[in-house]
Amino acid sequence: MALYDRNYTDSTETSYVQEGTSVSFIKQTYQLLGASMIAAAAGAYVTMPYAETIMQYKWFIFGAELLVLFFGLSMSRGKSGLNLAMLFVFTFLTGVSLVPLLASFIGMGNGTVIGNAFLMTAVLFGALSLFAINSKSDYSSWGKPLFITLIVVIIASLVNVFILQSPMMHVIITAGILLLFSLFTIYDTQNIANGAYDSPVDAAVSLYLDFLNMFTALLQLLGIFGGDE
Repeated sequence: MALYDRNYTDSTETSYVQEGTSVSFIKQTYQLLGASMIAAAAGAYVTMPYAETIMQYKWFIFGAELLVLFFGLSMSRGKSGLNLAMLFVFTFLTGVSLVPLLASFIGMGNGTVIGNAFLMTAVLFGALSLFAINSKSDYSSWGKPLFITLIVVIIASLVNVFILQSPMMHVIITAGILLLFSLFTIYDTQNIANGAYDSPVDAAVSLYLDFLNMFTALLQLLGIFGGDE
């Protein structure tokens, strides 16, 4: 009986340690997410006066983002300090790449739309995150379908940009991006809560990409439906 009690106590203590570790990991992840947003805002703020130049080099900047995302962050994984630097370089660059879009709203006198889109994104993102953390359902099977859908959306976007150039298709694709990354938020948040990530930096990158794409989609939709045309 004494042996049983001791084992039960050890199991409970282990459970508490695991739960504490999970909470600490989630806390670090969201702290890094907040810091990433600050870095992105700094990138947009610092380079806003050079919106026309950034527009000319937007593909170069986009290429630099992909380079840091797929190579910089991967090569720095597990290297404390360097992975943080890569995270903030990446998020800073995403802020820079948003400058032409943000400048177009400010130039049209619709700067308030930016704030509204950010607020709506924050509320939606927070609600989806809380849902994912508290839900008893398992969303781990969503990974492959979401990734396939993402590839389809990317292809559709490129076709529309370079071939169709259809405003209606743009609206449909943008709405699809909003829905897709809303689902990604649920999937990624639950993965973080379940310990699927080795590093808070990797987890923060996933959530940041979800938030960024939701924000960009909402901003464009508000611009389209809130415009005069």
